[in-house]
Amino acid sequence: MGPGKRSAYAAVTVVCAVTVLATAGTAFASPTPTPSASASGSASTSASSPTALTPAPNTDLEAVRQKLDTLYHDAAVATDSYNAAEEKAQQQSAAIVDLANKIVQGQQKLDELKKRAGAAAAAQYRGGGLPDEAHLLLSDNPQQFLDGAGRVLQGQRATKGLIAEMTQTQQDLEQYAADASTQWKRLEANRKAKDSARKKIKARIAEAEKLESKLAKEEKKRLAELEEEAAYQAQTSWLSSGILDEINGKASAQGKKAVAFAAAQMGKPYEWGAEGPKTYDCSGLTSQAWLSAGDPIPRTSQEQWKQLKHIDVKDMRPGDLIIYFDDASHVGMYIGDGAIVHAPRPGRTVTIAGAGSMPILGVVRPDA
Repeated sequence: MGPGKRSAYAAVTVVCAVTVLATAGTAFASPTPTPSASASGSASTSASSPTALTPAPNTDLEAVRQKLDTLYHDAAVATDSYNAAEEKAQQQSAAIVDLANKIVQGQQKLDELKKRAGAAAAAQYRGGGLPDEAHLLLSDNPQQFLDGAGRVLQGQRATKGLIAEMTQTQQDLEQYAADASTQWKRLEANRKAKDSARKKIKARIAEAEKLESKLAKEEKKRLAELEEEAAYQAQTSWLSSGILDEINGKASAQGKKAVAFAAAQMGKPYEWGAEGPKTYDCSGLTSQAWLSAGDPIPRTSQEQWKQLKHIDVKDMRPGDLIIYFDDASHVGMYIGDGAIVHAPRPGRTVTIAGAGSMPILGVVRPDA
C-alpha cells in the first residue's frame, strides 16, 4: 500500500470511527419518533427487574438488530411510496386547476361564438328568402347585385367557419371535462396510496419502538455497539478493496453547492416525508440540496435511481448520489474521502457516514 493510499485510508477510517460510528444505526428512510412516557417507563421497570441485570446474549441482540433493520427498511420502502404518491398528487392537483381554467376560458369563448353566430343568422334572415336569380331580375343595377352576392357568399363562408370553430370548442370542452374527471380519479387513487403507505410506515416504526422498549439499558447500549460494528465492518471491507485509489473526481460548481447545503443540515432530525427546513428524510435531503444548487431532481430515491444518469463508483465525485439496497430505498450524497452525508432513519439526525457502510446499488449524477 502506497503512502497516498495509506493516508486516504487512515483519514476515512478516522471519519468512520469518530463521526460515522458515533451515530449508531443502519440508515433507512422513515420518521423521527418522539420518545414516549410508556417507553421510558418500561425501560426503567425492566432495568430494575432481575432479568434486566443480565444483558441478553449477543446472538439474541444480533437477531434484534436484524429485525430492527428489517422494520426500518420496510418503513423506508413505504416512505418512498408515500413521497411518490404525494408528488403525483401535487402534479395532478395542478393539472386539475389548469383544466378548470381551460374549461372557464373555453366556455367564455363558446358563449362569444354563439353570439356571433346568432348575429350572422339574423343578418342573413334580414336579407330575404328570394333566390339569387330573382334578386338579379329585380335589380336595377346588376353590378351592385353581383357585389352584394359576393358579400353574401363571404358571409356564408364566415358562418361556416364560425360553426366549425364552435364545434371544435365544444369538443375541447368535453375533452377538458373528461381529462379533469380522469385526474380526479388518479388523485383519489394516490390519496388512498398515501394513506396506505402512511399506515404502513407508522406500523413498522411502532413495532420497532416497541421492540427497542423491551430492552434494558445495557442491552440498548450493546445493540448500538452492534449497529456500529456492522457499519464499521461494511465500510472497512469496502475501503480494503482499494476503491479510494480510483475515486478522484472533482466536484462541479453545482455539486459544491449541493454538498454545502446538505452539510449545513447536519444535526437536523429525520422525519419521513419531510423536505426541510427543520427535518428531512433521505431523499428529501438530496432533492432539496440539488434544488438549492439550481438543478431540480426527482423527489424519491427510487425515481432518482431511475431518472438520473448512472455513474461507475470509481468515477463518482462530491455531489453525486449513492443509491443503497436492491430496491433503491435509501440515498446519500457523496462528499469525498469515502464518506456521505445523509438522513439515516427514525431517531437519528442528518450525519456523515461511510459511503460503503450500506449495500451500494449504484451511483447517479444529477448534473451529468
